[in-house]
Amino acid sequence: MQLFHTIQDIRAYVHAQKALGRTIALVPTMGALHEGHLTLIRTARASADIVIVSIFVNPTQFGPNEDYDAYPRTLQKDCAHAEKAGASAVFAPSANEMYPDGYATFVTVSGITDLLCGAQRPGHFRGVATVVTKLFNITQPDRAFFGQKDAQQVLVIRRFTADLNLPVEIVMVPIVRDANGLALSSRNQYLSPEEKTAALVLSRSLKLAEEAVRGGEVRTDILTALVTRTIEEEPLAKIDYVSIYAHPSLDAIRVITDSALLAIAVRIGKTRLIDNTILEV
Repeated sequence: MQLFHTIQDIRAYVHAQKALGRTIALVPTMGALHEGHLTLIRTARASADIVIVSIFVNPTQFGPNEDYDAYPRTLQKDCAHAEKAGASAVFAPSANEMYPDGYATFVTVSGITDLLCGAQRPGHFRGVATVVTKLFNITQPDRAFFGQKDAQQVLVIRRFTADLNLPVEIVMVPIVRDANGLALSSRNQYLSPEEKTAALVLSRSLKLAEEAVRGGEVRTDILTALVTRTIEEEPLAKIDYVSIYAHPSLDAIRVITDSALLAIAVRIGKTRLIDNTILEV
């Protein structure tokens, strides 16, 4: 596996691989790799000749009071994990490499960024859309792999990829959970043992909603009330949002008639966690 830090070097690598007729998959990450990321890499490995993993803690998607400075950075360990999972190359640029002095261009997606995490974190998806567009232009992948845990992010990426006619297939990989059901996240390492136990209320509440839908409940207000009530029973949990929207349009709905995204954001102590499930009727 090769490690690149500059756009010039990774572009030369990509050019050489494409000259040999090889297909390229991209797995964009912010590092602190866990089994969720490794599942993305392994899935990408099965569908492409070359797998590039980007490791970049993107400053433009963090708000002024968020955890950019504290976000875990473990490049050496990440490279070892990525190589073992099947990565061909890691692209780990500096912030100045991606946003040099004078940088002034951003990608903005309207509509679907105005709700859920977009409403809670103003400017977040502008940062995501911008950096992913840049990564697509730099690495020229045939397909890119993202986790369902960030379901709204996947929908935003699919939107601008289609709107900007970018020749990249966007693949969403199901959420990876630990043995207790907690969705894997780099932010889980912020949790104390007590908080990690409390965080299980997220997946537990989603399972109750899934069971209710299987039992015939399709009213979104009833389902969101069930999830909200369950989470509120956990003293360490503070809800940012519990919402249901049509999937993949994210249109507002009162009744689930086909596919819907039930998404939640909850603070456990100081750590903000997100989770979701796609409800089918």
